Amino acid sequence: MSTSTLTRTRFPSSVLVAVGLAAGFGVAQGTGVRALGGAVLAACGLGAGWLWLRRRGAAVAIGLAVLYLAAFVLAHVLALGAGFPAWLAVSLVTLASAGVTFAVADRPRADSAAA
Repeated sequence: MSTSTLTRTRFPSSVLVAVGLAAGFGVAQGTGVRALGGAVLAACGLGAGWLWLRRRGAAVAIGLAVLYLAAFVLAHVLALGAGFPAWLAVSLVTLASAGVTFAVADRPRADSAAA
């Protein structure tokens, strides 16, 4: 599958957001190598960012990238600062950020639904 085929298909970038946050945490915790989890987080973030840029433009891509990074930080704040269990904190921010991403970037536009 070529990269142009991926952007033309409706592969949801919200899946990359969810995988990046949840699997990134799982890999870091499971292996004990935080950098490996960070690599998963970064790879999924770059993939999602590329889709956002191609499909919705720079402003949306920047906004969703900020959301993605803020979710990563918020998971740490909830777990370390507020005392949430780590998986609960990651699950909450993953659901919220993937939901917002779907609403903003993946849901079909009203103008393209008629086509």
